[in-house]
Amino acid sequence: MKLIPAVLFVLVFTGIASAADSGQRPNVVMLISDDQAWGDYGFMGHPQIKTPALDKFAAESLTFTRGYVPDSLCRPSLATMVTGLYPRQHGIVGNDPPVPASLGHSKRLARRDPLYTAVRERYIDRIDHVPTLPKMLRDLGYVSHQSGKWWEGHYSRGGFTHGMTHGDRATGGRHGDDGLVIGRKGLKPVFNFIDDAVDRKTPFMVWYAPFMPHTPHTPPQRLLDKYMKLTDSIHVAKYWAMCEWFDETCGQLLDYLDQKGVADNTIVVYVCDNGWIQSTDNAHYAPRSKRSQYDGGVRTPIMVRWPGHITPRMDTTHLASSLDLAPTILAACGLKPTAEMPGINLADDDAVAKRDTLCGAIYEHDIVAMDDPAASLKYLWCIEGEYKLILPNAKRITDESPELFHITADPHEQKNLAAADPQRLQAMTKKLQAWWAARD
Repeated sequence: MKLIPAVLFVLVFTGIASAADSGQRPNVVMLISDDQAWGDYGFMGHPQIKTPALDKFAAESLTFTRGYVPDSLCRPSLATMVTGLYPRQHGIVGNDPPVPASLGHSKRLARRDPLYTAVRERYIDRIDHVPTLPKMLRDLGYVSHQSGKWWEGHYSRGGFTHGMTHGDRATGGRHGDDGLVIGRKGLKPVFNFIDDAVDRKTPFMVWYAPFMPHTPHTPPQRLLDKYMKLTDSIHVAKYWAMCEWFDETCGQLLDYLDQKGVADNTIVVYVCDNGWIQSTDNAHYAPRSKRSQYDGGVRTPIMVRWPGHITPRMDTTHLASSLDLAPTILAACGLKPTAEMPGINLADDDAVAKRDTLCGAIYEHDIVAMDDPAASLKYLWCIEGEYKLILPNAKRITDESPELFHITADPHEQKNLAAADPQRLQAMTKKLQAWWAARD
């Protein structure tokens, strides 16, 4: 597998109104939800879940209701957000590497074995060989702060100048460690970072990826009591309450930008790492959500707010991807994306209008081979206009057939049209297979 090399970047005129053009670069804030279904927001029409902070943010943003992540698993998805690359490009296609055969392939038994620890460290090395947003912005004088979910070792491995995650496997480091308390135990580390950056008149980037509404679902009692009145399932009530608790923390961060007088010169983006459908009878996720090839796993609202530069509107037609976040942020800061970044600048209306297709791939949770993403492939998926195609990898999924959905009319993917529309199935299959074949 060839990893994308780090490259030099040059300042360019982006064609949109940019604060960077006048020498004042915008601050950057990334709001990242963890395990939340695409419809589980007030502004997306959920009948019970209340998200007033994000509802307000959506009204102030360029909001894409048809947003997607390329994979429905957190680590590959988060790595895509910070690099602007497909998982097959940055090389992080699953949450954990394979256990060496000499250890019997049991991850539970091998967890603290030095041999497996070394393999985990080798897997983290991928982040050292690709450009990331913090690395690129650091070259322009930005400081950056990591909080919440982060799988790639110490926060500095991603280019962050400040952060909370130590990444030491010997003391519990895996997917965020000390950073996972953010939001659940307040936002003081983030606020302190913003205070310091503002005092120093230094442009800043914030990666706010709290472990919310992710399990454990431990919302404040006041919120749990509220939702227990709306459902017979304690598990659903806890999840709904977690969604509102997460929303409250986003509101606190957005309010703080206002208090510090920097909101107008800050580009804020929102996305969720992957979907979640709450089981009614246990604390786990239901089928067709997290880790799946369905919209319950890969769809998310995507929002971009930059007052005075990006016109707020609700876009229910065009397709957006988490791959677009890096190009959009870089353009706002006066930088070109790398040639390897497949995404577009969401502030470029022409680019948004021209896109008619998104593709993605679903891989195993634990990768099969360190240097061959294809070995872990389970499904390919593609959205073209109003239709979505899912292709099982026949080498790993032997009992399933292609599925074709009219995704705008059937958003929960209940009616497979593969047999009824063979011409569309054939055309989309050819396009999707060509996208996958071009991966190298």
